[in-house]
Amino acid sequence: MAGALDTRLEEKTMASVEIRDVRKSFGATNVIHGVNFDIKDGEFVILVGPSGCGKSTLLRMIAGLENITSGDIRIGNRVVNDVPPKERDIAMVFQNYALYPHMTVKDNMAFSLKLRKAPKSEIDSRVGKAADILGLKPLLERYPRQLSGGQRQRVAMGRAIVRDPQVFLFDEPLSNLDAKLRVAMRTEIKALHQRLKTTTVYVTHDQIEAMTMADKIVVMHDGIVEQIGAPLELYDRPANLFVAGFIGSPAMNFMKGKIQGGKFVSDTGVTLPVNGQAASEGKPVTYGMRPEHLAISPDGAPAEIVVIEPTGSETQVVAKMGGQEIVCLLRERINAKPGETIRLAPDPKLSHLFDSESGKRL
Repeated sequence: MAGALDTRLEEKTMASVEIRDVRKSFGATNVIHGVNFDIKDGEFVILVGPSGCGKSTLLRMIAGLENITSGDIRIGNRVVNDVPPKERDIAMVFQNYALYPHMTVKDNMAFSLKLRKAPKSEIDSRVGKAADILGLKPLLERYPRQLSGGQRQRVAMGRAIVRDPQVFLFDEPLSNLDAKLRVAMRTEIKALHQRLKTTTVYVTHDQIEAMTMADKIVVMHDGIVEQIGAPLELYDRPANLFVAGFIGSPAMNFMKGKIQGGKFVSDTGVTLPVNGQAASEGKPVTYGMRPEHLAISPDGAPAEIVVIEPTGSETQVVAKMGGQEIVCLLRERINAKPGETIRLAPDPKLSHLFDSESGKRL
């Protein structure tokens, strides 16, 4: 049996994932509308989007836990539409850990190998290696109830590593952890991927998680893919208003208006510089400026301060510009108070213009 398992592992070469025109309906309700994208062998891809956008449903279809209405999913070079989950050579890490409460950490991690009837020497070796990688050696004889949330999540990851799958699937694995632990676990998962180089598909609604961890991000909204690209590509060149507003924290500021005399003039009369983006004179456009790309400048537009929030390294200011609330993130500290007026100018090279009707980038 050990020989058969070793052969299977040696044969495992391709671990790409292809999603081809995949659709999903629950009765008359369509939730995934013809999604297409490829995940390369060894790539860390994050599906991100607001709650209800279809990202978890898509992950469950890759896992085989949800049937596909139409389209194809390939793992390696085989279509897996009708392949049961246990035969897809994937390992899934869930939000709620899904550990067996009556089993020790060691037995939880070894469970899938015991089901396969792998020899004890191989089970001990694989569990030992995974425990080493994740710092779980001192916890192997404990039960899940004796562990913290972060330790339980590491055990769930260890159970996935032990299986040595072609693809790891993570479904919002950090959402039950507190903020500080989430940041630490992000680093751990990223380091784990760099070490194991296993193809990974990861679902989250947290765009900071997506930006910091992914090789490639797939932004989803209402069952469609809005944009696919590297994190900084999405940040620098969002394809439309939805991606622009979703990627980046604090979120991008938007103003509606028109191009007049080579400048942007908002509906409330605020004039802002543009960077020669292709927008016709008089065309209704939406102007986007990230909070971190605004600065205090004597040439800026007047803005009345509403709230000042110092964080130490930065100062977040909520202000009203032309009657519209905007957020800016300043590196310097300011002495102004709510009710006072400051002048803010966006960096025209880093501003964004979108067609007001279609929402598409100009």
